[in-house]
Amino acid sequence: MVLKKLCLLLAVTSTADAFSLKHNGVEKPLIVSEVDSRREFFGKAAVVAGLLASPLPSNASGGATAGKYTTIPIAKRRYYGRVQEAVHEFLLLGPAVVQGDMTNPDIQLFFDVEGVVVVPAKNQAINGQCTKKDQTCKGREIRDSRYNDMKASMYLLGNAFRINQQKAPDNLPTVKAAKAFFKEMDAMEKCVKKPKKKDNAAVGHYAAALDILDGYLDLVELPPIDSGHYEQEFSTLVGESSRIT
Repeated sequence: MVLKKLCLLLAVTSTADAFSLKHNGVEKPLIVSEVDSRREFFGKAAVVAGLLASPLPSNASGGATAGKYTTIPIAKRRYYGRVQEAVHEFLLLGPAVVQGDMTNPDIQLFFDVEGVVVVPAKNQAINGQCTKKDQTCKGREIRDSRYNDMKASMYLLGNAFRINQQKAPDNLPTVKAAKAFFKEMDAMEKCVKKPKKKDNAAVGHYAAALDILDGYLDLVELPPIDSGHYEQEFSTLVGESSRIT
């Protein structure tokens, strides 16, 4: 907008005399040179009008927002690690789930709201010195279940895979797949809260969730569950790139 205003101002000020029929307050006749000046003005004005009508170059790259980065690579840096680690731990449950014993410690830990440090405690000291009166400069860590963190990160990652901001999140294929996964896992979580030694219903929910998860991973550009990629552990810290680690 500033560039457009400058172009228009330049054209007007540089040819202002072409409109003037007075000199030092005295009206003068219009001569041939002045007619030529006015023609020159209209020629310049036409060029400026063309500039104003043409769209300025954009840095938008087709994502949900315009700018140097789209929301997709930003979301990947933020949530890829968390989603991949959650998938890693989810797949580790497989052998225990097949047995149908929901009292298994690994299954219980996956749904334990105190089981995982989601946000580590931050040291609030300044230049190595604690300035608080009670000398408690180490902040409090935030804990939750791996499953709850999986739900949050899967939803936020899926929500970034949009064409425009007008489309409701629930209409995105990625979010639909994530919610279908949550539905099965929420049902399994209810079984785990009241564990049985043999719970075929919980096994069925896990199997259904496993199938849905594979589709979700494909939609968010992550490897499939049978690729061997998730046999490793992943850092849940915000990454410096959007590449798969």
